[in-house]
Amino acid sequence: MNVKLEIPQPSEAALTKSDRTRLTILSAAARQFRIAGYGPSTLRRIAEAAGVEAGSIYYHFASKEEIFDVVLDLGLRHVYDAVKEVSENCQKDGIGFRETLARMVHTHIEYLLKESDFTSSNIRNFSMLSEDMRERHRPLRLAYTGLWDDLLKRALDNKEIRSDIKIVPLRQFLLGALNWMGEWFSASRYPVSILSESAVKLILDGMLVESSKSFFPVEDTYFVESDFIEQGVSKAAKTRMHILSSAAKVMRASGYRASTLRQIAAAAQMEAGSIYYHFSSKEDLLDEVLDRGLREMADGVSKILSDYEKYPDPSKQLAYAIDAHMKVLFARSEFTSANIRMYGQLPQEVRARHRPVRKKYASAWDACLKNAQDDKIVRSDFEVVPLRLFLLGALNWTVEWFDPEKGGREGFYSLQEMIALQQTLLLNGIARN
Repeated sequence: MNVKLEIPQPSEAALTKSDRTRLTILSAAARQFRIAGYGPSTLRRIAEAAGVEAGSIYYHFASKEEIFDVVLDLGLRHVYDAVKEVSENCQKDGIGFRETLARMVHTHIEYLLKESDFTSSNIRNFSMLSEDMRERHRPLRLAYTGLWDDLLKRALDNKEIRSDIKIVPLRQFLLGALNWMGEWFSASRYPVSILSESAVKLILDGMLVESSKSFFPVEDTYFVESDFIEQGVSKAAKTRMHILSSAAKVMRASGYRASTLRQIAAAAQMEAGSIYYHFSSKEDLLDEVLDRGLREMADGVSKILSDYEKYPDPSKQLAYAIDAHMKVLFARSEFTSANIRMYGQLPQEVRARHRPVRKKYASAWDACLKNAQDDKIVRSDFEVVPLRLFLLGALNWTVEWFDPEKGGREGFYSLQEMIALQQTLLLNGIARN
């Protein structure tokens, strides 16, 4: 694939002074929403970031909500229009599935990374919005996901992709993995073209070399919840865990900055003052929510990733690690999803305190993947670090859209079925053999 994509920008000459001020305000707002979340991003802060008087914003926008609506719309409309054009042109020119997918993925990533404040604002804040606000933007989101569903459905009908996967969770998994790139992309380290080509190869063909591909027996699982999760037996331990769980849910819904101890106490159905028997401050609570969301995952799954004696077959070791990662993820989904949603909004000093645990977990995956490459089990044309980032992003983003309680209903996966899908996609790819 060799796609050169230019994101169209209005010429300076075509913009009036009012237009330029409006764009400055929108850009500053998008960055504020991305970093701090919608709630804490006041008009005063947006004005300061844009370098304008707070009152002058009202010449261009009636309210913060109106600004946010425009940011959300731009964050998706640009990429929707571009991907739709790619899809239609490929159909008109009779271009096959693999190349069409490659072009659509490349276009999505280009807009995601080059329009990152707008698209990241959309991704990070959408699940925290009121139902009224979400409803206004749902038609465009549905139209965009429809482009991908149509492509995958045509490929399924033409027997170009596996027949044992469902289109909607496949698309959700694919877009989630691509969207997570906005959290770790560095233009100085990974050119967009290389990332998009690698993503397409991984989606289509998986990470394993052909001779190592096999379907993993997902019912044969390593994970036992008590091995990873500290339950606590005393009354104080149970109360502490109840507060932590309530805090994680509030922070997941509202973001760190907008969450208050009063909200957390209300969610826990206790007096706000009672929290101070267990935690000294909101920051203390945050630290433990983040630490628990990270450490249980790192400590538990790293045992699998580093145990080469128990798992001499790297492909099965990777499959077991994916299984365990997902089960820890959903055993404590309020902690892990709070971690995922809040991370981009955290101050650097908070991130720094938790970086050693993140680094430990990343290193365990990197060592396992490198070992598998050395054994010629994982393809050598993938760089280990972006491969690991893509893999973990795809797994982690599942908490944003997958509900295991719907498992068993028609059209929905159970958690074990979802894990089977992820193992299949990441290790073997979606292309029909």
